[in-house]
Amino acid sequence: MDYHHHTNHSFDSKASMKDVCMAAIEKGIKELCFTEHFSVNPLAPTYGHMNFDRYFSEINECREEFGSQLIIKAGIELCEPHLLKEKYESILTPLNLDFILGSVHNIDNLKLSAYLKQVPADKAYQGYFEEVYKMVCTADIDVIAHLDLLKRYAVKTIGMYTFEDHKDVIEAILKKAIDRNIGIEINTSGLRGNLKQSLPSIDVLSLYHQLGGEILTLGSDSHFVKDVGANIEDAAAMAKQCGFTHVYKFENRIPMKIELT
Repeated sequence: MDYHHHTNHSFDSKASMKDVCMAAIEKGIKELCFTEHFSVNPLAPTYGHMNFDRYFSEINECREEFGSQLIIKAGIELCEPHLLKEKYESILTPLNLDFILGSVHNIDNLKLSAYLKQVPADKAYQGYFEEVYKMVCTADIDVIAHLDLLKRYAVKTIGMYTFEDHKDVIEAILKKAIDRNIGIEINTSGLRGNLKQSLPSIDVLSLYHQLGGEILTLGSDSHFVKDVGANIEDAAAMAKQCGFTHVYKFENRIPMKIELT
C-alpha cells in the first residue's frame, strides 16, 4: 500500500491520476490513496487549486479503468487543519473521503522555508513541533503527515534536529495523537533527497510504538510518477524494526489493520 500521493490536483504536481495508477500496478502496489494538498487559508500556497468535482470524477474514472487491479482511495492532505476549523468542516463534511492527512506546512502564514529565516535557529524546531502539537489537539484528521517535516527545509541551513532535545514535545504530540485515535505515517520522501532518512525519524517511530501507538500508514509522498511506491518496502522494514506488526489502511475514515509480512 502507498497512502500518500499528489497529482495535478495539487498545486505542486503535474502527475496525472491515470499515470500514477499505471505506475502503481507496474510496481505491484495493491492499494493507493490520493492525498491532494488543500487549504482554506487564502494566504497559503495551496489555496484555490482544488476542484473537488473534478477530483472525484477522475478518481471514479480510474476506479472504472483500474479497479480490477488496484484499490483506489480518495484522501486529502489538509494544511494547518487546526486553524479555520469551521471552514474546513463546512467544505469537507459533505465529501466522501476515505482518509485525511494533517500537516503543518506554514506557521504564522509563512512557508516553512520563510519561517526558518524569521526565527532564531535554536527556537525553530521547538516552534514547529509546538505547532504540530496544536494541530493534533484539535484537528479532525486521521494521520499526522511527515511529523518532523521542518528538517526537510532546515537540513541545509540550521541542520537536523537532535531527538533528545525535543523528546518532550514529540512525546506530547504522540500521546495526544494516541489519545485522539490519530495515527502517524512513515513518509519515504526524505529517503530520496538530501535528508537520507524518513519523516519522521526512526527515533520518533520507536517512541510511538513504545507509547502504545498502533495506527501507522506508509506513503511515498509522490509528486512525480517515477516516485510512486518509492521506498515503501524500506518503510515496512522500518516499521517491523520498531516493533510494529501491522500497518493500516482506511475506508470512509475507518482504520483497518493489515499485517506486515
